[in-house]
Amino acid sequence: MLHPRTLLAALGLALTSTAVHAEPRTLDIVAPWEITSPDPSKSGHVFARMQVAETLVDTDADGRLAPGLATDWTQNDDATIWRFTIRDDARFHDGTPVAAEAVATSLDHARAKPGMLDSAPITAIEAEGDDVVIRLESSFAPLPALLAHSGTQILAPAAYAANGEVTAMIGSGPYQVDSLEPPQRLTVTRFDDYWSEAPAIERASYLAVSRGETRALMAESGDADIVFTLDPASRARLSRQPDLTLHAEPLPRTIVLKVNAGHPFLNDERARQALSQAIDRAGIAAGLLRAPEAAAPELFPASLGPWHLGISPDDARNLEQAREQLATLGWEANGDGLLERDGKPFRLTVRTFSDRPELPLVATALQDQWRELGVELDVAVGNASEIPSGHRDGSLELGMAARNYGLVPDPLGTVLDDFGPEGGDWGAMGWSDTEFDEWLDQLRSETDPTTRDSLATRAATRLHEAMPVIPVAWYQQTAAVSDELQGFSIDPLERSYRIAELRWAE
Repeated sequence: MLHPRTLLAALGLALTSTAVHAEPRTLDIVAPWEITSPDPSKSGHVFARMQVAETLVDTDADGRLAPGLATDWTQNDDATIWRFTIRDDARFHDGTPVAAEAVATSLDHARAKPGMLDSAPITAIEAEGDDVVIRLESSFAPLPALLAHSGTQILAPAAYAANGEVTAMIGSGPYQVDSLEPPQRLTVTRFDDYWSEAPAIERASYLAVSRGETRALMAESGDADIVFTLDPASRARLSRQPDLTLHAEPLPRTIVLKVNAGHPFLNDERARQALSQAIDRAGIAAGLLRAPEAAAPELFPASLGPWHLGISPDDARNLEQAREQLATLGWEANGDGLLERDGKPFRLTVRTFSDRPELPLVATALQDQWRELGVELDVAVGNASEIPSGHRDGSLELGMAARNYGLVPDPLGTVLDDFGPEGGDWGAMGWSDTEFDEWLDQLRSETDPTTRDSLATRAATRLHEAMPVIPVAWYQQTAAVSDELQGFSIDPLERSYRIAELRWAE
């Protein structure tokens, strides 16, 4: 379907000044991610980015925790009772107040569904006056960071059916839902009773477009004002467009290979280390991603503080050592240069998806690089859901994805989700470590910053040694933006598209 502006141009029609005043211009945003439901546990990331729904805790421009719907919070001495004071001037989009009782009910609904709150030992969420009190079975220091996750968005009582199912997205953000057409389209309008400053942009739309080439064409043709997640070839072409500006921002997101550590070829960490040592990360970052600084010799980028180990990409590749490691495990090269053991070739399949257009390219590069090691790699490009489903049914060998370790401001939330004793859909598979689990348990309750930093570094070191996931490149969010917009910036935590900060150029 043609965009309205494209259709008008094709018909040689022009909008009259009267029509322009009658119908505010819509800001058109295009990104890869589908909207599967009005439920924050399923599509909360879209509603957060479109600034429809809010969380108790927010983040500031530097990624530090900041007030959201809660103006402040306190904890008791052992961090088992947390008290959040709800701001008194916030209203939901249906006009009802954001009262403590409504907040407690909304969090209870979120807690009943799979999500980030699963890792917190919550026993009760209660309203006490203007406060929401969360009681825990044991100490849990990162609770406020978890309450910044989009899955904990606060919705109005009218958003829920009697069984707790979300039937309407009724949030409290600066924009309210005008129409929702899963899985692709969302339109929003300015909420004039928002508790903070009213945004300048009155209307905005979100369109999910999975193909990177299509997204780039929409930016090029003017059918979208902001297009997120561009492949390298499209970025090069769009950089020559006089009416577009390209933006890029490093993110705490890492392109990783999720490894089935229970697979007979991969159950020894020396095999996983060898596969990692055979990766030319610098070549992938510079040649494919066109961002040399994106080479990731470790899981966590520098922005994640004590979780970052400071390993040089130059020290991460050692093809000869990789061959020696595999030789100690009984792998020998056959006449074609491919490795075999007990008559079986070292052959694996990596599943990936094209929603992030660089992933198939990186997987294909690994195919060539591992063949030099003697490992045959098949690349299967499908849907993102095939990686977690392969985890659950045990069929996954390798999965390539871009994992965001900044889903909450403290990476511990994601680490607990990915590398706990049971593993995680986007993390460990067939791998566990008792001592590592003990460090995570300590991090759950430790409030001393120095001790927390030490434990985080220790945990990151163990992950680097054991390689339950293999890091390849740190991600950069990219966007093509119409020069008719002012005030654009990329949120490095990917929590918001910052629509409220935008305005049309005069």
